[in-house]
Amino acid sequence: MRSVCVFCGSSPGANRAFGRAAIGLGRLLAAQGRVLIYGGGDVGLMGALADAAMEAGGTVVGVIPRAFVDAEVAHHGLTELRVVGSMHERKALMVELAEAFVALPGGTGTLEELFEVFTWGQVGLHAKPVGLLNVAGFYDPLVAFLDELVQHRFLRREHRDSLLVETEPQRLLERMDAFTPLAAPKWLDRTERGIGR
Repeated sequence: MRSVCVFCGSSPGANRAFGRAAIGLGRLLAAQGRVLIYGGGDVGLMGALADAAMEAGGTVVGVIPRAFVDAEVAHHGLTELRVVGSMHERKALMVELAEAFVALPGGTGTLEELFEVFTWGQVGLHAKPVGLLNVAGFYDPLVAFLDELVQHRFLRREHRDSLLVETEPQRLLERMDAFTPLAAPKWLDRTERGIGR
């Protein structure tokens, strides 16, 4: 697992623990010689993450849409900054470059990126580990909701379990290194194809 894509907020958030976690993860990735792939911003948790990795001697690749460069939120002190035309291109390139994905706390953009790569893993479009760094219980409600989806049979247990959740970055990376990809996707059987069949 040589490259890790991290999704996180462009805001620092309300809890200082979020910023400390971003800095700690950036330093850890650099110390372990892993390339950090992220959204290319210099603000919020994104900026703290990238700055920490760069200051620790790491390699950081940012991927950012042109509109965000024009809005002056791009980080120009990275190892490499790749400018793309759209959010769709940004996500596609990050998925191509990364061998694993981690979500730190963030807003709807972070959640959208997380759920896209999580879903792509379920349907066999990639076989890369996806994890949540659950800082200060931030993702507790989301984890509980995913368990509800399992109970309601909208999410398979093996798919739910493929999303790795840890509170410590070192433990999360260890589990990601040991990740076993999901088996080929099983499509709906007849009892799941419709109501009353």
